[in-house]
Amino acid sequence: MISVYRNKGYDFTITSSTAYDHKWINGRNIFDSIDKIVDELFENYISKPNVRQPILTQYCDGNRVKCRERGWMTQWGSKELGDRGYSAIEILRDFYGNDVYINVAEEISGIPSSWPGYDLDIGATGNKVRQIQEQLNTIAGAYPALPVISADGIYGQKTKEAVRKFQNIFGLSQTGITDYPTWYKIQEIYVGVSRIAEL
Repeated sequence: MISVYRNKGYDFTITSSTAYDHKWINGRNIFDSIDKIVDELFENYISKPNVRQPILTQYCDGNRVKCRERGWMTQWGSKELGDRGYSAIEILRDFYGNDVYINVAEEISGIPSSWPGYDLDIGATGNKVRQIQEQLNTIAGAYPALPVISADGIYGQKTKEAVRKFQNIFGLSQTGITDYPTWYKIQEIYVGVSRIAEL
């Protein structure tokens, strides 16, 4: 597998090692870029009209294992369609029919509030900002390195610095911006800290 791509003139190698590739193995290192993509896709699901539950999709490589006849998507078949310019939804419809749609969950349960749909940064205001400020203050009770800030609903410099410190503590990119991964990490830690406080 390693030599396949270079032999075809590509300037990269695909291995089966987490030291080089976007492959996940429990307990091993991961790439920030693939981690962010997974987070962004987490709330997406496929549906069909008049079907209440999300649609289960499965795939195989399509070469060593034949699966299209089972109604599954194929890895190499989807790559070929992508090379021909198909979008993600067009690839899915090629395999699963023209009546499939990609939806975004309005709410993800188990967390206090879902992602607002945009990054929170200097100048942002409102309930989502206030929520993050209040949650960071609760988290600061368990993580004293995190500064306590005013929960005024205004994303100012102190909020940005608190978010940057949170990102530093929990291994996120230290931008001070509450982006998608930061939002859900704050939710996760807040839930854990507040549940511990209830004990």
